Amino acid sequence: MEPEEKKPVHRGLKKGLYLIPTAFTAANIAMGFLAVLSSVRGFQLLSLNPEQAAIYFEYAAKGIALAIVFDMLDGRVARMTRTATEIGVQLDSLADVLTFGIAPIVLIYSWAIGATFNEANGLHNFGVFVLFMYLMCGSFRLARFNLQAIRPRVLIEGTPKIDKKNFVGLPIPPAAGLLASIVYLHPRPLSVFTEDLANIYTISIIVLMGFLGLLMVSTLRYTSFKSTASGRQSGYLILVIAALGMLVWLYSRYMLFAIASAYVLHGIFWYFLSFFRTKKQKEIVVRNEA
Repeated sequence: MEPEEKKPVHRGLKKGLYLIPTAFTAANIAMGFLAVLSSVRGFQLLSLNPEQAAIYFEYAAKGIALAIVFDMLDGRVARMTRTATEIGVQLDSLADVLTFGIAPIVLIYSWAIGATFNEANGLHNFGVFVLFMYLMCGSFRLARFNLQAIRPRVLIEGTPKIDKKNFVGLPIPPAAGLLASIVYLHPRPLSVFTEDLANIYTISIIVLMGFLGLLMVSTLRYTSFKSTASGRQSGYLILVIAALGMLVWLYSRYMLFAIASAYVLHGIFWYFLSFFRTKKQKEIVVRNEA
């Protein structure tokens, strides 16, 4: 009787670990899918019942916010369990195009542009153009991120080297998060305001989307939060996370908007800070040489 072949210990468990990051990515896709459906349903109810439409727009905003959480978890879980795969990276990028590219576009169109301007209005067509460019900038940002992951040193001669602690350009999830937080802050469609106010607010949203698109394709540095704190810093970090978590629980509409705005703006702040710091250093060098 031949001895039974012994299987490696925990072989089945190891295979199962590969499913965990994929499950978070699937949840990300599901949230984007539901956000699109909720936005479309809200748009259908605009003229019939704006208050009911606001409920669906709020669902869509919450879906995008939850998708950001799932998107943060899938990569971290993959790195912690050492189950990152090439197909997982590609699937994650495709999920981001849907959830943070298409879903916010459908939401903003249904909540603001389509609700305020009719198709005969030139501002309607301009808004649609800006939405398209936002999607293109987000897709380009994801493609550049994938290339940087494959070739993490230098993509083109003269471009800055990639730093794991920072992203180059605004990541698309925070851009979508800011748009979703604005809708979550005021889920009622902009058409409920007077015509003049609705036009001003909608144009402001269009300008914001164009600005976010430019930030995504820019070379500004944004913190990745991938570096781990140690010692006393880790204790402070836990306190900060706990405080933010409680504030989000108590004042979710305002805190989510504040957090998303702070992240989008901090890249611009660091750029100007480093610019003036470099300029000051050059002035000191010139004075010393003189």
